[in-house]
Amino acid sequence: MACAKNSGVEALVWWETRRIPYNLIVGCAGIITCTVCFVMAVAAEVFFHSDFGLPDPPFFAIIGVVFYGMMANICFTGGWITELFFRRVAAKEADRFATNSFFYGVIFSVLLTLAPAALIGGVGFVKLVNHFMTRH
Repeated sequence: MACAKNSGVEALVWWETRRIPYNLIVGCAGIITCTVCFVMAVAAEVFFHSDFGLPDPPFFAIIGVVFYGMMANICFTGGWITELFFRRVAAKEADRFATNSFFYGVIFSVLLTLAPAALIGGVGFVKLVNHFMTRH
């Protein structure tokens, strides 16, 4: 739960002490997504002899991951910027707003990060099942 913050500096510190846990949580979701995408790409190559979306060259994937991480942190920064604004308009509700914003922001970030894994994993799984079902 958020503790009462009396100044903008305290609000900033409250958010920034949560940045590392936020990055670790979203980063773990990103590792899952990258793993699923890589496994599906390898499976597509092995079973279908097709390029299932590994970037060529693979360095582009690293650029994409770094860009995604930067954008996630820019959005995180938007959390404390929004709180500072909210604190001026509705100071009594600012702490609750910050806590809710952080919680739902983490949930949204994780779901957004896992979305490609769900999509690619789901499509890949259906294709693999179809491949083995029609093969026999």
